Amino acid sequence: MLGLRLGEYLALTGDKLNGVEMIACGLATHYALNARLPMLEERLGKLVTDDGSVIEKALAQYGDIVYPDKRSIIRKIDAIHKCFCHGTVEEIIHALESEAAESYDEYKTTLKKLREASPLSLKVTLRSIREGRYATPDQCLAREYRISLGTVSQQVSKDFSEGVRARLMDKDFAPKWDPPSLGKVAGEMVDFYFCTLEESESELELPPALREPSI
Repeated sequence: MLGLRLGEYLALTGDKLNGVEMIACGLATHYALNARLPMLEERLGKLVTDDGSVIEKALAQYGDIVYPDKRSIIRKIDAIHKCFCHGTVEEIIHALESEAAESYDEYKTTLKKLREASPLSLKVTLRSIREGRYATPDQCLAREYRISLGTVSQQVSKDFSEGVRARLMDKDFAPKWDPPSLGKVAGEMVDFYFCTLEESESELELPPALREPSI
């Protein structure tokens, strides 16, 4: 339940989770302080097994109990659920504006990130995250591959190269997005990134999973 809308938040804002937050939202199982890592690596290196219970004991032996600090986004999870549950990027931004008005400056940074991002990319990203909730990992990877090809092909928009120019080349941090606003992003523009690839491009084909036999 903790991560129900956290994916939308992270994908749209570009924020990252630290190790403590990964534990809190269930994306990681163990946390070890830096001082313990050499001992943990040595212990795991001596194991000659793929028995999960044995590995679990080794990890637990050097694990630490940690809690997110007061500034962690995990502490704002209720507000994230409240704002990022909406169906469109426009509605999410509107909800964040209302939240920011009631909590002083706490959500202004989040709003700033969304307003500075490519409007088209925001809509494509939200749709991809939402569709991924009901897809297998293989289907998600294939969809992300299609989106990546559509992005670099620049058939719909040159936002990818414009973002590179603004951040890495000219470094003016003032990209001129096309379309320039969320309201001007047509539905068919978003649909393009989710269409089956043309004959000139091959769909992503993942090899079957292979696993070495236990020793």
